Amino acid sequence: MGSKWRKLKLAIGMNMCVHVPKTIDHSTTSPSSSLNSVTSLSDDVLPSGDVSGQNPTTPTPSSSGLRLSKSGSKSKSSKGTCAICLTSMKPGQGHAIFTAECSHTFHFHCITSNVKHGNRICPVCRAKWKEVPFENPASSNVSSDNARINRNDPLNNVVLRRIPTQQFTRQILPPVPNVPEPATFDDDEILDPQSATTTHNNNEADHNVISTMEIRTYPEVSAVSKLATYDNFDVLIHLKAPAHSGRNTTESSSPSSAQNTRASIDLVTVLDVSGSMAGTKLSLVKRAMSFVIQNLSPSDRLSVVAFSSTARRVFPLQRMTDTGKQQALQAVNSLSPNGGTNIAEGLRKGAKVFVDRRFKNPVGSIILLSDGQDTYTVNSRPHIGTDYRSLVPNSIQRNNGVGLHIPVHAFGFGVDHDAAAMHSISETSRGTFSFIEAEDVIQDAFAQCIGGLLSVVVQELELHVVCVHPKLQLSSVKAGSYQTSLMANARTASIKVGDLYAEEERDFLVTLNIPVDKSGNDMSLLVVKGLYRDPITKVMVGLEETGEVKIQRPNVARGQVVSIEVDSQRNRLRAAEAMAEARVKAERGDLSGAVSVLEECQKALSETVSAQSGDRLCATLSAELKEMQERMANQRMYEHSGRAYVLSGLSSHSWQRATARGDSTDSTSLVQAYQTPSMMDMVSRSQTLVLGAPQSGGQHLLRPAKSFSDRQKGK
Repeated sequence: MGSKWRKLKLAIGMNMCVHVPKTIDHSTTSPSSSLNSVTSLSDDVLPSGDVSGQNPTTPTPSSSGLRLSKSGSKSKSSKGTCAICLTSMKPGQGHAIFTAECSHTFHFHCITSNVKHGNRICPVCRAKWKEVPFENPASSNVSSDNARINRNDPLNNVVLRRIPTQQFTRQILPPVPNVPEPATFDDDEILDPQSATTTHNNNEADHNVISTMEIRTYPEVSAVSKLATYDNFDVLIHLKAPAHSGRNTTESSSPSSAQNTRASIDLVTVLDVSGSMAGTKLSLVKRAMSFVIQNLSPSDRLSVVAFSSTARRVFPLQRMTDTGKQQALQAVNSLSPNGGTNIAEGLRKGAKVFVDRRFKNPVGSIILLSDGQDTYTVNSRPHIGTDYRSLVPNSIQRNNGVGLHIPVHAFGFGVDHDAAAMHSISETSRGTFSFIEAEDVIQDAFAQCIGGLLSVVVQELELHVVCVHPKLQLSSVKAGSYQTSLMANARTASIKVGDLYAEEERDFLVTLNIPVDKSGNDMSLLVVKGLYRDPITKVMVGLEETGEVKIQRPNVARGQVVSIEVDSQRNRLRAAEAMAEARVKAERGDLSGAVSVLEECQKALSETVSAQSGDRLCATLSAELKEMQERMANQRMYEHSGRAYVLSGLSSHSWQRATARGDSTDSTSLVQAYQTPSMMDMVSRSQTLVLGAPQSGGQHLLRPAKSFSDRQKGK
């Protein structure tokens, strides 16, 4: 039901909140955990400067986690509608109705499910309850305290239980002091020496048994006649990163249990808190940040930067121990909206955290979220040719080996953000750009991102392709946004791949020209070599050299069929080129020309060998091209969502990495091709907490694509 309301909301163009996800389920956390004692803080919207984490027992404007949006629409928590399931509440329909002490009303079965999973606050106003409802089938007597249960309904098996006083008196750390910002951010917390030593020792012992990187090669065809030449012959290089030993598909382990089995991260979140983020947007961002915080381990460090007209570091780079998590939650909940949007200043402050830090975890990254346009650095509307690279500080761009390499994973929030700027920021820094059209999927989008960041198994990977046959020369290397170089003699090429997440895959096409060769019955083409850094041991590891890629050279080659693997990757590159060309036309106002380019590409894909064989990648590419055509139907639609959808797609293809796209990433067609098992695990964990029931494999992000026109019709 909630999904239908969201789709209806988007169809009528209203930027309002229909439903805030339910409070996070903490049932899997030990009651004695100090983290569990403060997890409800993430659901509270506190005024600026108030980071005490204390909630009133009655609803107040400052404690409400759900506010009216700018459109002034009414909340779905009205008396006639259950705020949990969003269906009607009328006496006599076979459902008991529970009215809480804060006066908000819910279906009894909905609220008892909430309570059963450990929630003790009102889903609407966030007030802490002193009494909560429990089912008691064996009891036929209902105490006078149960007068709030609707007697017209048949289900009177209800008992109100008073929550023990100690649950309200759990230890809360003192608030993070609102002190002046230091000139130098050299106050980062020291790395955990014991954790680092344990990590190193464990993985020294296990390093030889961890699976190595998988490299496969596929020639375009298996044979070429001896007397024939074959120009632009493609060889596919397929990489797959090893799994990390910390991944647990049962999701039963806590984040801290994996700290010795993966590379630790320094994460800086740069969050937009401008006036347009007021209300539900900021509440959902706080909820998403709570999820991020809870899934970091004591060896990870987090810093939070908030920006509006100016920027401020609201939380230093600190380890996510139980104490660190409590303080981080308090800092996030202290955020309040005001002012304009200065993305450049936010990024400058985030980069400064990395530049000034005294200690370094193996992995470093920035998550940037904004719902607006930078009105301080870039004054023009987004279009082809606008230089947004100035938004990214030089200090986190590695140029010619100088500077840090800190990728910025940018999230464009809502339909008013500057998609061109956010895409350029991510592309310049070697990060990804995600488009979050619907507010209620921000947590899933963050979950997908950190699911990757918390599983880095390969760093600084560089591939070298070397021709074997003396007459061969390379003509091109097709690697998307990855930096490539072709030596002067055209016999050697390199690809700088960088970091890879656990079980992440990459595909590169190397093109060469096959000459006439009468010397034998086969021909050696090339070999692939490589070197990467293990992020845990920090040791450089050489890839096991692939065997020589060979083709047969018979007198006559008959019945040759193009490799499905090669053809599939050709289709991916062809589709990406069509998207880029269509975007250029759309920015120039030629939407009909843009749609024509996409249609022609879609038709060409359908005629390829891989499409006719039922290749899944080809089918999803076709669905994505169709989605883009619909989002380019008119100028308003393109400005509203088409530009951001195309750019997030280009980002995903250029780096071969999953991004969130569109009105909740269920509409994306290619997420499945790039999403790793670690990403899916984290998304599933996010949906389990928000929805109250697991959806295996991150189905919310992976369910079959539905066209934009169908969603607008509410189908």
